[in-house]
Amino acid sequence: MSSRFQRFLLPGFAYKAVVIGGGYATGRELAEFFLPSGPWGGVAAMLLATLIWSGVCVATFLFSRASNTRDYQSFVRALLGPGWIAFELSYLLFVVLILAVFGAAAGAIAASLGFPTLAGTLALMASIALVVAYGNTSVERLFTVVSFLLYGVYALFLVLSLTHFGGQIVAGFSGHVPMTGWVTGGITYASYNIVGAVVILPVLRHLTSNRDAVIAGLIAGPLAMLPALLFFCCMMAYYPQIGQATLPSDFLLQRLDLPLFRVLFQLMIFSALLESGTGSVHAINERIGHAWQRRHGHTLGRRARLGIALAILSGCMFIAARFGLVALIANGYRLLAAMFLLVYVLPVLTVGIYKLRRGTVRQEVT
Repeated sequence: MSSRFQRFLLPGFAYKAVVIGGGYATGRELAEFFLPSGPWGGVAAMLLATLIWSGVCVATFLFSRASNTRDYQSFVRALLGPGWIAFELSYLLFVVLILAVFGAAAGAIAASLGFPTLAGTLALMASIALVVAYGNTSVERLFTVVSFLLYGVYALFLVLSLTHFGGQIVAGFSGHVPMTGWVTGGITYASYNIVGAVVILPVLRHLTSNRDAVIAGLIAGPLAMLPALLFFCCMMAYYPQIGQATLPSDFLLQRLDLPLFRVLFQLMIFSALLESGTGSVHAINERIGHAWQRRHGHTLGRRARLGIALAILSGCMFIAARFGLVALIANGYRLLAAMFLLVYVLPVLTVGIYKLRRGTVRQEVT
């Protein structure tokens, strides 16, 4: 029997886990997509992205239930038919890029704490592989535990920022800065991150009705954006110069000058990288696992899951050694946003809703 937590909150926690990643957790994505619109423009862009996330999550969760799909390949086959290959290629590119970003971010965190850069990347790779090797239950437990840690640390971060430079935050929001480009920023940020709604399909196994799917989808958007909004408020204390920082989180932590909290915050960011990377790699494992079961009649073993995860991680993360974190986000993510808008967001909001209304969604055999 699924609990209310598993039905209503777990999908949102899982979606937040995939969305938050390296650039979100360190503040780099917030500086890239929201800061150029100014303080209030950035908030408006966040609200727009939240609405898009919730709307697409609702449509995705409903279509997943109707098509009986719990992995991304089965889902897009039911949605796009032969066009599923376009999504598959886009998702693989997405995984390569974000895991490279996560590897770079983990290395930067290790370096900021006095450890070798390579140690951070290897620690993240090993942690992700270990969690995904144990399947759905292990992944869901990680999403839950890290979520409580993450929300708590961000709330404490806001409190400490208000007590240390609250006046500067108020001044940042009081300036007369034009709200330029906030619609574009919100749509762009929402578009490439919305793929998380398909990535987390395995946790939808707990939904018992379409009502559950709607409630879980509506909650997912705010749960995913809340930490970003708290972080963005803290960043306003040093607007606009914080936009040039490679790690805005470390920029603020240095000015708080609280060594213990700095360590806690960096560990939280590592945990965010862990759950985000885990969600993306687990989605591939589930996609392979469902195909394996259909072909061979039995589930994918733990050793196979571990081996697949290590192969994916080692092939992606060390790309980060050749590129900087800022360049990866700025140059790669906008292309991904356009790709997912074409091969997922628009189809699920048009073809998907049409099929749901007509009752013509093809049931997948699992």
